[in-house]
Amino acid sequence: MINAIIFDFGDVFINLDKNATLEGLKKIGISEWNEDLNKLNILFEKGEISREDFLLGIQKYAPKATTDEILEAWSAILLDFPLYRLEFLQMLSQKYRLFLLSNTDSIHIDTFEQKNGVSFYSDFYQCFEKVYFSFEMGMRKPDTEIFNHVLNKHDLQAKRTLFVDDKKENTDTALSLGINVWNLQVGQEDVVDLFEKNII
Repeated sequence: MINAIIFDFGDVFINLDKNATLEGLKKIGISEWNEDLNKLNILFEKGEISREDFLLGIQKYAPKATTDEILEAWSAILLDFPLYRLEFLQMLSQKYRLFLLSNTDSIHIDTFEQKNGVSFYSDFYQCFEKVYFSFEMGMRKPDTEIFNHVLNKHDLQAKRTLFVDDKKENTDTALSLGINVWNLQVGQEDVVDLFEKNII
């Protein structure tokens, strides 16, 4: 019997357009996403570098771009957060222990909060017993330590916990730890279909 659910954020609750950021970066002179930029992103998602260092790191590849242009391109990934998903989550929070576990950075969270407003994001965060962002934790999915941290911190039993994420490498790690998983297929499934999956 599931009594706790750990949710991812991007493409589970908030819709994402990863191509929008790639297109935005192209406009400021970065033609392709390379390994150095990927490492920079991971460091930023783990909170190991500051917002300023991240922006300077991007600027190395787009020397003519302003900070505002970089921020606009970087945040273009964030689309809408449908109200029906929040309402579903509020209903779930009456029956289950809920947690948010997201690989994200301070720029994306600031942008989400500014776009949606205090009332909306407060209602969202209040659905969870604890909200975990990778940049505040110093660790990120799919590393096992981040899952163990959440399980241990809240005395959760893996076999009674469900993890919902759109990335297979993340659900694979959770599964290896004995956690029940739903690898949500973006565009084909919606988080509100949870009960139709017969996993809780």
